[in-house]
Amino acid sequence: MARTATGSKKHDKKTARKIITFDWAIKTVLRDKANFDVLEGFLSALLLRPITIFDMLESEGNQQDEAAPYNEYHNRAELLTKTEEGERIIVEVQYLPEKTYLKRLAYSISKTIVEHLKLGEPYDKVKKIYSVSLVYFDVSRDEDDDYVYHGKTDFTGLHTRRPVRIKDSLVGNRVRIGEINVFPEYYLLAVERFPDIVRDNLDEWVWAFKHNEVPEEFGSPGIDALKDKFDYLKDDRRRSPKISHPP
Repeated sequence: MARTATGSKKHDKKTARKIITFDWAIKTVLRDKANFDVLEGFLSALLLRPITIFDMLESEGNQQDEAAPYNEYHNRAELLTKTEEGERIIVEVQYLPEKTYLKRLAYSISKTIVEHLKLGEPYDKVKKIYSVSLVYFDVSRDEDDDYVYHGKTDFTGLHTRRPVRIKDSLVGNRVRIGEINVFPEYYLLAVERFPDIVRDNLDEWVWAFKHNEVPEEFGSPGIDALKDKFDYLKDDRRRSPKISHPP
């Protein structure tokens, strides 16, 4: 394993353990409640705070999506989660194709907001939503050195160009101004842009996503569960009977 000038580690791919392809595995992991420990580890590394998942949300819209192009139903999971401070948020994790990607993203997040506010409920019941997308195509036209992109809604003065400090009454008591904004936030992880330099817990997860492997020495919370799940899925695929075709 090579070390960079900043003390980060450039991981040697040859030392890692090969697993099943991630595009197949992520569909399996996302839709299985038994894998909450894996998703909790990944989301905690991304959002930089402990995240607890206590339910997978289903809706009529989700069930209708099962016949959608690209089988998007199995590439998407809506998770009801709780932060360490007790706040409840919805995290939407997706693995989607490139075609019309941003429009799919806008539609998906809007539908999630509407579907999880019951008819007649006050608007302060609207939950904070994080949309997390694993993408295997370039997001930026520029040759930058990042691979995680964060988007959110901010208001600034049209003339002053300064951020506006929104009044509490405009948001409601359930959302803390300055720490959590009521509007959705987006995380786009362009996996193929990852430079293979492991600096923190999130880098360990993305390294595994990119190379379809989980190195033994990775120690991010939840990464051991990811190894176990992938090993089980790999063995399960090997045990599956193969269909023989007549000559």
